Amino acid sequence: MALITKKIKGTEDVLPRQSYRWQFIEKIMREEASAYGFREIRTPVFEHTELFARGVGQTTDVVQKEMYTFDTKGGESVTLRPEGTAGAARAVLEHALENEGLPIKASYFVSCYRYEKPQAGRLREFHQFGVEEYGTQSPAADAELICLAQSVLDRLGLTEVRLEINSIGCPECRAKYNQALRDYFSQYKDQLCTTCLSRLEKNPMRLLDCKSPEDHKIAEGAPIITDYLCEECEAHFEQTKKYLDSAGISYEVNPTIVRGLDYYTKTVFEFITDCIGAQGTVCGGGRYDGLIEELGGKHLPSLGFAMGLERILMVMDAQGVEIPQPEPCALYIATMGDEAKVKAFSLLRQVRECGLQAETDVVGRGLRAQMKYADKIGAKYSLVLGDNEIAENKANVKNMDSGEQTELALDESFAEKFSVLSLTDKAGFEI
Repeated sequence: MALITKKIKGTEDVLPRQSYRWQFIEKIMREEASAYGFREIRTPVFEHTELFARGVGQTTDVVQKEMYTFDTKGGESVTLRPEGTAGAARAVLEHALENEGLPIKASYFVSCYRYEKPQAGRLREFHQFGVEEYGTQSPAADAELICLAQSVLDRLGLTEVRLEINSIGCPECRAKYNQALRDYFSQYKDQLCTTCLSRLEKNPMRLLDCKSPEDHKIAEGAPIITDYLCEECEAHFEQTKKYLDSAGISYEVNPTIVRGLDYYTKTVFEFITDCIGAQGTVCGGGRYDGLIEELGGKHLPSLGFAMGLERILMVMDAQGVEIPQPEPCALYIATMGDEAKVKAFSLLRQVRECGLQAETDVVGRGLRAQMKYADKIGAKYSLVLGDNEIAENKANVKNMDSGEQTELALDESFAEKFSVLSLTDKAGFEI
């Protein structure tokens, strides 16, 4: 029985006292996405397994080791989404969104699921903010996407986050690079880990991202992709950098960035910080021009990024960034007697319709306990309502900090007059 009252390993609860933090960063992300012309898309939490196998890549760790896959009662193989891009791309195809005009610009908040060892900044259920853009191959779109990510991080108040960019080329120039990697790493076959040996033929670029210290040291001497870019890919990368320079965005070129998913081409980028340990990538993205074709559609160049919400909050905590506390209860009405409870219900409705938070007792507390509760929740004002107040059709509203009181009529004007009182945050004047 005790087991069902414990959360599953690798998951976390967001409690009511914490949710304002999430709402704060989500609000900023939505505002910035809107400013750049992105509109929200919502896709199912599970998809056909084949979507991720084809879209994410058969040779990736995500597909090979980390996906939550199961068979339905109808015999279909479905998978909880390990990332947001494949589902968004499927929706673009299924609903022919290209007919609504290009580019297609979509943003989302998604929960994702990967079976891996839980640690700080890495959970089995995690949450991402992401954007996707379809139908443009312009390097201006690459730079604009990076500017959007930078804008979000700036508005959140994050510092000491560096932008690293790279180009991993197109299939043509990458084929030459992959062969150069095979030639290089083949010299060290007897030193490579089992995982890297399996990747050597199928996806040698993934060897550059191996977490094994020994393999990582070997990778330091490997050829770099920027030496193998074709003329078109090199021009695209140079133009992207020019746009970033024009926008005043600082960056470092890191030729070892390869990203963990197979669908990436050309521009890739990461925003990285050193303040939360090993899991320091707070945003990753790039271009994936062949994804829609891989899923069975016509060529539709695409790009996007994703930010981990849990990691963003970790960085904000590590850097001491203050998140504004939510507005406290504006008015607490303490009641004495059944008639007062009914009257309070009417007054609260008025106040809430003015957009203010207002509460009263719903658990049967005595008057003293009600006032203690009002203090505990940080109510700005309180009102004690009993038979005398109802008979006189007026009551005193008390400022909980100063103790000053203001008399208000208990009629249809109550909420409007209380709103004025609350906004001025000054008691004791005549209304």
